[in-house]
Amino acid sequence: MQRTEDLNIASIDLMPSPDEIKALHPLTDRAAETVVSGRRTIEAILDGRDRRLFAVVGPCSIHDPVAGLDYARRLRALADEVADALYLVMRVYFEKPRTSLGWKGFINDPHMDDSFRIDEGMARARRFLLDVAELGLPAGTEALDPIAPQYYGDLITWTAIGARTAESQTHREMSSGLSTPVGFKNGTDGDVDAAINAILSAGGAHAFLGVNSGGRSAIFRTRGNRYGHVVLRGGGGRPNYDTVSISLAEQALARAGLPRTLVVDCSHANSSKKPELQPLVMRDVVHQIREGNRSVVGFMIESFLEAGSQPIGDDPARLRYGCSVTDPCVGWDTTVEMLRESAGVLRQVLPGRSRS
Repeated sequence: MQRTEDLNIASIDLMPSPDEIKALHPLTDRAAETVVSGRRTIEAILDGRDRRLFAVVGPCSIHDPVAGLDYARRLRALADEVADALYLVMRVYFEKPRTSLGWKGFINDPHMDDSFRIDEGMARARRFLLDVAELGLPAGTEALDPIAPQYYGDLITWTAIGARTAESQTHREMSSGLSTPVGFKNGTDGDVDAAINAILSAGGAHAFLGVNSGGRSAIFRTRGNRYGHVVLRGGGGRPNYDTVSISLAEQALARAGLPRTLVVDCSHANSSKKPELQPLVMRDVVHQIREGNRSVVGFMIESFLEAGSQPIGDDPARLRYGCSVTDPCVGWDTTVEMLRESAGVLRQVLPGRSRS
C-alpha cells in the first residue's frame, strides 16, 4: 500500500503534556492572587465599574528572560506610582506571527538558532510568567497557537488576538473559552468589522477539538466570553486613533449591540512602527479623554529597557541587553514619561468620567 500521510514531515518529537510542564513550575498562591485580581480589575474597567484605564506595556517580544524580568521589576514599581489612574499589565509575548519567514518567538525557538526546542521554550515561558506574577504584576499576551493556553493560561490576565488571526474561526472558538478578557485587533487594513464579528462569535458558546491538560485530544465546550473588546492598531498604512476613527468604531460597536469599549495600540500602524511616535499617540488619545471621550478604556505600548530594535544575527550571545529583536520599542525613560504624564492628566479627569 502506498503511503498517504506525513509525506512532508521530517520528524515528530514528543512534547511534554501541559500537566507535566505545570508540575515543573506549579502555580503559587501569590501568582494566583495576582492573576485573579488582575482579571477582575480589567473586567471592572471594561464594565465601567472602575474608572481607571489599563495599559499593556512591555517588549514587542520576550527573547531574554533576564532582561525581561529586569523590566518587570521596574514596571512593578512604576505600577504603584500611577495606580490611581492607570492599571499596568506587562506585555509578555512569546509567539510572533510572521508575514513570511523569521524568528517565531521564544517558545518556538528559545535559543534563536533554529534548534526549535519548543519543549524547553514552553517550560521557560511558564517559569517567566510565574516569576512576573509572583512580583504582583499581571501579564498580557497574544494567543496564537491554540494549544499553548493549556500550558500557561492560568498565569495570564489579559489576552490579545492579533490582526492576522481575528478572522480565524479557531481563534474565535478558543477565545470563547479563555478565562481572561480578550482584545481583538482590527484587521491589517484598518477595518474594525472583523474584530467586532470576532467579539460576537467569542461571546457565544462553541464546541471544538483541542488538547486537554493530560495531552489527550478532547472536545471543548465553552460558555462564551463576554469580555471581548476592540483594539485599534491602525492599518492599511493609516492610523485609527484620531477622533473620527474612534467615533466610527464606537458607532460600529453600537450597531452590533456591543459595549463601546476601545483599547488603543500606540504602536504598529498607529505609529507607523516608529517608536518615537508612540508618546504622541498616547498624548492625543489622553487629550480626547480629557475632552469627553468615554469609550477608550486602555492602551498598548511597545517598550523595553533600550529604545529601538536589533537584528538577531548569527550570534545571539552578542545581542544588546534589553533591546527588542522584533519591532522597535520606546526605551524605559520614555516609558516612564509617557505613563507619568498620562496619569497626571487622567487623575484630573477620571473622577468625573462616566462610561454610561
